[in-house]
Amino acid sequence: MKKIGILFGMEDTFPAAFIERVNEKNEKGIIAEAVSIDKVIQNRPHEYAVIIDRISQDVPFYRAFLKNAALTGTNVINNPFWWSADDKFFNNCLADTLGVPLPKTVILPSAEHPTDTTAKSFRNLAYPLDWEGMFDYVGFPAYMKPYAGGGWKNVYRLENRDEFWQKHRETGQLVMLLQEEIVFDSYFRVYCLGRKAVRIMPYEPRNPHHLRYVVDNPVTDKKLLATIKDYTLRLCNGLGYDFNTVEFAVRDGIPYAIDFGNPAPDAELTSVGRENFDWVVEEAAKMAIGFAKKHKSGQMNLRWGDFIKQSAALPL
Repeated sequence: MKKIGILFGMEDTFPAAFIERVNEKNEKGIIAEAVSIDKVIQNRPHEYAVIIDRISQDVPFYRAFLKNAALTGTNVINNPFWWSADDKFFNNCLADTLGVPLPKTVILPSAEHPTDTTAKSFRNLAYPLDWEGMFDYVGFPAYMKPYAGGGWKNVYRLENRDEFWQKHRETGQLVMLLQEEIVFDSYFRVYCLGRKAVRIMPYEPRNPHHLRYVVDNPVTDKKLLATIKDYTLRLCNGLGYDFNTVEFAVRDGIPYAIDFGNPAPDAELTSVGRENFDWVVEEAAKMAIGFAKKHKSGQMNLRWGDFIKQSAALPL
């Protein structure tokens, strides 16, 4: 019997619906359940062929468990090693190489010295930094947000330099991005599962959370939607995420990738709505079953993005 597990935290609707949908399909020799952990012993395989990870970004113990599981044969979605390594700035750099339009972005050192460092730790930084060069490149209004993290935490919209200096001081030891504001004509949030199933959802980030998927005038431009799908697949294949969302702000007909490293994206019924929820549940179930069928006991399961596979093929 091959088990598909889902590891989750405060979610209420998606985990139960996922488990139910997998089991409804009644695939021979495959069942789904909530992951149960009673101990984690080094290099000892766990009982799951596949685990859908929805919580380890917040629980380091789970991250360690999942890395051990991946090394000993479980297909963990998404790759726990890659998710531990990437950040929004690197993702932007990679997206640029993939030919996906992006807001102009720079990375900023933290306003406060990290714990256990002093000014001597930063002797390689020019003083002062070329702030004017960065401001001229990005422009104002601009957004400032952490280079790692999500959930719209510590995100600021800045009108000018004075606001930047005021807000940057408040960010403490966080490393921040300063990013061009894209004044958009339309906005989309796009689900991508298994690096092939794509669902483009009109989205209004300025609405209250429960109304963000409620859009009065959905875009039907086939060329634009095809471009968004193409960019979504480029990003998810490049990064190696099997369960991801990508957000695009469309300005003058050009979709700019705003946020695209979300390997535990919101899938709650109350926020995404019934039709989107049913699609995510169905595609997640099909993806997990497909991986379970290919699973071979004891075989390491680390699925990387295209850029890592290409780099690994280069001669030393």
